[in-house]
Amino acid sequence: MSIESASATAATPAHPSAAVPGPIIATRRLGKVYGSGKLKVEALREISFDVDPGEFVAIVGPSGSGKSTLFYVLGGLTSATSGSLFIQGQDFSKLSDAQRTRLRRSHIAFVFQRFNLLPTISARANVELAHEIAATGKPFDNQMFEHLCELLKIQGRLNHRPSELSGGEQQRVAIARALITRPAILLADEPTGNLDSQNSEAVLSMLHSSSREMNQTVLMITHNSEAAQIADRILHIRDGQILKIEPGSRRICRER
Repeated sequence: MSIESASATAATPAHPSAAVPGPIIATRRLGKVYGSGKLKVEALREISFDVDPGEFVAIVGPSGSGKSTLFYVLGGLTSATSGSLFIQGQDFSKLSDAQRTRLRRSHIAFVFQRFNLLPTISARANVELAHEIAATGKPFDNQMFEHLCELLKIQGRLNHRPSELSGGEQQRVAIARALITRPAILLADEPTGNLDSQNSEAVLSMLHSSSREMNQTVLMITHNSEAAQIADRILHIRDGQILKIEPGSRRICRER
């Protein structure tokens, strides 16, 4: 059973990204500057690209290239210094802090390299809390939750706290937490950076499935060019600029 069909019996509207005319994400000459004067650092310079609904895009670059800054700008966690960012047709620069927060909560989910699970509650409670914070107005979808847990192979670990889980299990719980609200956009920051090859493949496969089965837009930040091959397109960034854009192979490339 696919992720989508797992919740077919629930009375849910069409996925948010399906109604977006044109790109779901559009950046125009996006810039981000830290500091001023001699201490000024241009983390992003003239970044322009579009992402279509349901597209899987990998953003690849070495440490210090600006890819993480781009991640935080795209997620509305920090503001650009210049240029424009449109999310689902809305100009982020023209929204109030409260409006950006509402848009982020209802349409964007995050998967971080360090998992960011709350340590004092169980894996199940971490997922349930994410749904509550998103304030979607919909009841918690238990059928969807059970199917995600089956796909991610965490059914028997749900009552454990994060400290009782392996790194791979924690990351898979973090993915379930991100997907439970059925976000239009999923932003993943080095989601396999702390995982071994087997767990990395499981995480990449799940991100790929969420894009294909739920028409979710996935942007994955990574320094790993092999992991990036699972994407539809790969954006290469260095020194805060996009150097080139190329198609991905849309499959997991295993190390030899």
